Amino acid sequence: MNEENRSGNCPVKNFTPLDKTRTKITGVSIILPTLNEAGNITSLIQHIVAELQKAGINEIEIIVVDDDSPDRTWEIASRLVCPPARIEVIRRMENHGLTPSLSAGIDAARQPVIVWMDCDFSHPPERIPQMLYMLDQGFDAVVNSRYVVGGGEDRSGEWGATQMFLSLTLNWFTRFFLDASFADYTSGFVAVRRAVLQEIPLHGDYGEYFVDFIFRALRKKYRVCELPYQAMPRSSGESKTGTNLLQFLRRGRKYVVTVVRLRLAAMLGRL
Repeated sequence: MNEENRSGNCPVKNFTPLDKTRTKITGVSIILPTLNEAGNITSLIQHIVAELQKAGINEIEIIVVDDDSPDRTWEIASRLVCPPARIEVIRRMENHGLTPSLSAGIDAARQPVIVWMDCDFSHPPERIPQMLYMLDQGFDAVVNSRYVVGGGEDRSGEWGATQMFLSLTLNWFTRFFLDASFADYTSGFVAVRRAVLQEIPLHGDYGEYFVDFIFRALRKKYRVCELPYQAMPRSSGESKTGTNLLQFLRRGRKYVVTVVRLRLAAMLGRL
């Protein structure tokens, strides 16, 4: 099977319009890893639930996994009632980090489909239904992507241009050394069947976990699809990626190490 077919990237021209993307999926777990998102969490959950209901989904599980936020995001989320969703809050007092938070959410999830996303509105809730629609079409994992035809991002604000440059550079580097059929290795906006996550647990510290997860899924011949979306600027709060060039470079180093490790493992047949 060639690289293009293995990835299963869906042509944009064949995609059902967003306002008609109702799904046969009945239950979804949404994992929201948070750190100091008090200004976003209530509105985000309300938007997610509204979009899922529009898509015909009423078995909704929202799992907020909070790294003991000083702004008490966990407390705000625990008080929120947003029917028909069941809201669970996991307040993590140790082993903080994005990947451990996602793993804790996956372990707690009860639904057959699991979605995770950023909690600052850079990942628009209205783009969740399109991922679920494509799972209905037989894909195992669906990623909302900035770097396929029709996708893009708005990186306005301080350090926005630097973030965009580093993201594009990391994706170019990753595609060159791993699998060029996949476009957005730093997306982190994904819907996955539970069975895939049972075979491929998340590894890493920060966003490099996504490189590892996607590449392993492709190597195991899971059907992976990318759909276009426009990433928006953070609505409030501070970026967790970094606020200066040194922090960005420290994050980027972990991506490079992950790519090299995966390339070597693939060459040695250890994936």
